[in-house]
Amino acid sequence: MGEKQRKLLVLYASQTGNALDAAERIGREAERRGCPASIVSTDEFDPSSLPHEESVVFVVSTTGQGDSPDSFKEFWRFLLQRNLGNSWLQRVRFAVFGLGDSGYQKYNFVAKKLDKRLLDLGATTIVEKGLGDDQHPSGYEATLDPWMLSLWSTLYQINPKYFPKGPDVMIPQDELTDQPKYRILYHKQETLEPELMAESADIIERARGMSPGKLSKDKTKPDCFLKMIKNEVLTKAGSTKDVRHFEFQFVSSSIKYEVGDVVELLPSQDSSAIDAFIKRCHLDPESFITVCPRETVNNGSCGEVITHHVPIKLKTFVELTMDVTSASPRRYFFEVMSFYATAELEKERLQYFASAEGRDDLYNYNQKERKSVLEVLEDFSSVQMPFEWLVQLVPSLKPRAFSISSSPLAHPGQVHLTVSVVSWITPSYPYKRTRKGLCSSWLASLTPEQEINIPIWFHKGSLPAPPQSLPLILVGPGTGCAPFRGFIAERAVQAQTSPIAPVMFFFGCRNKDTDFLYKDFWESHAREGGMLSEVKGGGFYTAFSRDQPKKVYVQHRILEMRKKVWDLLCDGAAVYVAGSSTKMPCDVMSALEEIVMEETGGSKEMASRWLKALEKAGRYNVEAWS
Repeated sequence: MGEKQRKLLVLYASQTGNALDAAERIGREAERRGCPASIVSTDEFDPSSLPHEESVVFVVSTTGQGDSPDSFKEFWRFLLQRNLGNSWLQRVRFAVFGLGDSGYQKYNFVAKKLDKRLLDLGATTIVEKGLGDDQHPSGYEATLDPWMLSLWSTLYQINPKYFPKGPDVMIPQDELTDQPKYRILYHKQETLEPELMAESADIIERARGMSPGKLSKDKTKPDCFLKMIKNEVLTKAGSTKDVRHFEFQFVSSSIKYEVGDVVELLPSQDSSAIDAFIKRCHLDPESFITVCPRETVNNGSCGEVITHHVPIKLKTFVELTMDVTSASPRRYFFEVMSFYATAELEKERLQYFASAEGRDDLYNYNQKERKSVLEVLEDFSSVQMPFEWLVQLVPSLKPRAFSISSSPLAHPGQVHLTVSVVSWITPSYPYKRTRKGLCSSWLASLTPEQEINIPIWFHKGSLPAPPQSLPLILVGPGTGCAPFRGFIAERAVQAQTSPIAPVMFFFGCRNKDTDFLYKDFWESHAREGGMLSEVKGGGFYTAFSRDQPKKVYVQHRILEMRKKVWDLLCDGAAVYVAGSSTKMPCDVMSALEEIVMEETGGSKEMASRWLKALEKAGRYNVEAWS
């Protein structure tokens, strides 16, 4: 046993692909030091076999409100079983690396609770858990780089068999040791004609089903298509924001949804940019391809994959799966580019960018400027990367998620969205450029006359649809008001036939005259007999932060209404908080803590426990987005 080459298992749980990226990097760095590594998603690993592993590295991300990625949920449930006991993992050594955002209250919550649970089950840590932070100028890599060096040296001390030549000896990087993980097969067009009649939903499913960016259990076929029927600007002249109200109707079949649900929408990329990318990479847009994992090719089973994946036009594949116009490439992209650069200066610069020393300069050039893949390829014109590498390394085109602002009862056959059109100016002088959010600016450019079919997927968000008998305290500044427009519209319909519980709504924005979203809607419901009227036990409260010298926010209004808020909580009300600020949910929680302390005479800890119990009972729900 002692003589056997040691192997490292890297288990990851990723929601958007960052944890997968970090896991692959750890695996690559281990292999460059001579230690074989296998990289497996937690939903594709049998947790009952964990005690038989010798060394495991976990890479887990935490989403906004402390939630774990979908791919981690089953694995975590297994680890929580009471019968496992505190010596179940006594032979296992582990290390945890977390990816999170310190702007949120439950920063790296998943990594912290996994680390604790593994210790409880008898496992031993190799190194202290690493916590990557999105808020750091260089992102999670600022923590990952030093954490990995510590991991390698500690593993070597535990057993030199991990790195037969030592933890610092790297396989020479004069040539690219890695193989692309995907293989592109090209097909003769004449054999494919009947396939071209496929429905657009099938084409999307076909392209995204072959894409490396697909996280294992993703649904690739859209639930349905929507067609825009209204594009209205909600903000007034003088506002610093451009917020739109969009209305869509279902194309062909309707899908049932509930208030509080989230819709994911696949944006279209600028066709001239797609053409420029294809031209820059010397690709044939009209060729037909299938993409399959290299190991299936090597195992001779690619034939089976091909029967499963019908060929697709290369240009369509790029348009539907590869984000060439808005997402910045990863560090590994620059490393692989360096092997294909023929101009010496470009090669040196790319090698520097890919090194630990060049990390901050790469950040300033790439992420800070939000360079797109197309721009990077244009900056390094001597690089000719094979399409296999591009398919693997170009960030995948991701659907964008929005809270639904309509009610299926009040708006049958329709879906409404409230969207802030994202744009910003890049920081670097003299190249300051305006950047636009891919999805929001595309939606803003659409008109109902174009009759474009938009592919969408429905999801449950973190705001469960409330029964009409449940009193509500809603807090939704800015576009955070979106789901609550649906809540109120739904209750207005329900109120026609049966009694409904009271609703208090706290809305905030910068200026009353320019940013008061859905002003008429809220005010009509705050009037006599409306859903937000005092008569019905509710209320509508506004905080216009910039309309007076001292800034006023929703949490200040909550404190002003402390008596009524407390009475409603005692009547069994649920609290719903939504909005785009990372700080706002914490401030609202603090305001409520203060009210609980005051009304009960208890301590801060007691008030915090009281609100946590509310959360556990499903009566405190938060949906925040960065």
